[in-house]
Amino acid sequence: MKINNLGLLPRLVIAIVLGILIGQFTPAPVVRLLATFNSIFGAFLGFVIPLIIVGFVAPGIAELGAGAGKLLGITTAIAYISTLISGFFAFGVSTSILPKLIHVNAQFAATNPEEALLAPFFQIEMPPLFGVMSALIIAFILGIGMAALKEKTIYNFMNEFQKIVQMVIVKVIIPLLPFHIAGIFANMTYAGEVARILSVFGKVFVIVIAMHLIIILFQFTIACLYSGKSVISALKNQIPGYLTAIGTQSSAATIPVNLQCAERNGVSKGIREFVVPLCATVHLSGSTITLTTCAIAVMMLNGMPVTLSQMAGFIFMLGVTMVAAPGVPGGAVMAALGILQSMLGFNDAQQALMIALYLAQDSFGTACNVSGDNAIAIIVDKISGSDRNLQKA
Repeated sequence: MKINNLGLLPRLVIAIVLGILIGQFTPAPVVRLLATFNSIFGAFLGFVIPLIIVGFVAPGIAELGAGAGKLLGITTAIAYISTLISGFFAFGVSTSILPKLIHVNAQFAATNPEEALLAPFFQIEMPPLFGVMSALIIAFILGIGMAALKEKTIYNFMNEFQKIVQMVIVKVIIPLLPFHIAGIFANMTYAGEVARILSVFGKVFVIVIAMHLIIILFQFTIACLYSGKSVISALKNQIPGYLTAIGTQSSAATIPVNLQCAERNGVSKGIREFVVPLCATVHLSGSTITLTTCAIAVMMLNGMPVTLSQMAGFIFMLGVTMVAAPGVPGGAVMAALGILQSMLGFNDAQQALMIALYLAQDSFGTACNVSGDNAIAIIVDKISGSDRNLQKA
């Protein structure tokens, strides 16, 4: 079997193992060669991040506005609130549990983490066209403007631009990610940090999956208490959608099965066909849990302060930047790289760790996302039914 035929997660695992072996058993020049690749790839990634934000957030906002209406507003608001609840839940759990599991290496944390790593042979500067916050503002202006004007010229241009950016992600960034991860782990192994980091990986993974299951139970409990449905039946009906998401690692690919789950939950045809596809792009509770937890873990590993005010801004922005995230594995973390850099101060090595941590559980995060979509569908169906009953009265 060719390595290219393997999924992204197996390739990343292989990359981590090879990176550790290279860092442990090869001389410094070999590690510096990989560090040089990482420097070039990191610079390219920094250049592309603002383009990713504009290319995906602007059309995403425009598409939401194109079908503007009361139902759209209600669904989007519930999805965003659910995402925020998940993010702050992850913050509370992470700040309570992770300090007991993560022991910062004082010598490593006292310096800039990049100073403990071998430097590249040379660097190539690739300054982005504009900063991350500028990209977000541009995306908001373009998205709201396209929704308000309903003109097709800019809308079609932005959709084609989105396809170009997605092609860059699929054809360049995703294939080169394993090499980037291998280089980062080789350098960290050479610096003597990899054992501590790997010990954290497993602990974070278990905590994240547990939080996913808890938030799914919470979402369906609220939905069923409000609608008068059985929580146990709704959760049982969601199992096919959950397992399909684990297998496909894609919210979009799970939509057909998720629609069947919604039908078994008694959600009306019009509501489920509107809410489930919409929430596949705007509701990412599982991804928010993962990104928040992994970000806190990486910050604690590097001795960076973790404050509520700092993480609150990060969580609020996550709910926006992940709208219409690329339809590729790890799309949410790609969309979040910009705010990881601008709001939390992550460097290239820390961003690479985030990518590795996120992709290790991407299937479960997607399963959490789509399960929450059906909980929202139950709520919206109840609201819609109540409105219809009031209109008849």
